[in-house]
Amino acid sequence: MAPMTADPEMTPLRRAAEAAEDASGLRAEIIRGVLMMSPTPRGKHAGIINKLYDQLRPALPEGLQPFQVASVALPHDPDDYASPDLLVCDASFEDSDSWLTEPGSVELVVEVVSKGNSSKDTRDMVAWYADACIPVYLLIDPRKGSWTRYTVPRDGEYQGVLHGLYGEDVELATLGLKITTGRFPQYS
Repeated sequence: MAPMTADPEMTPLRRAAEAAEDASGLRAEIIRGVLMMSPTPRGKHAGIINKLYDQLRPALPEGLQPFQVASVALPHDPDDYASPDLLVCDASFEDSDSWLTEPGSVELVVEVVSKGNSSKDTRDMVAWYADACIPVYLLIDPRKGSWTRYTVPRDGEYQGVLHGLYGEDVELATLGLKITTGRFPQYS
């Protein structure tokens, strides 16, 4: 469960993503070979990530840590990478000079649905994280005050899907903890 120790070769598409990020200040990802740009999260979006981070940090098993600014590579693809709102991976990642972590070291990714780009998080990223074999994908939707937990990735799909509402705890059995959602804000 160790992160990559050296940066992978920068492909032309990854160099383009980096240049676009530098020029625009937007967050870049390459999903299924498509360069996607996202604006800085709104206050409520960022607040949910902070609340999750604050719950996860002290409760995670030894050797795992949450990271808010990290990217994960798609195995066997020289271009694709995603930058979830939050991920939990091997704690040694914080000592790495790499900007990508290997999906095998990631235990959980979290995306908060953006107010204006919901199909990316609710459709595109579900399949992407399943393809990357990320054990748990937690999707928080402030538009509806709901969450969805995806588990057991197999053949590019999650076999386990559980929906809940704000106020209902999200069990993360593989990490031995639960997330309380009652104080998550909703979009106006």
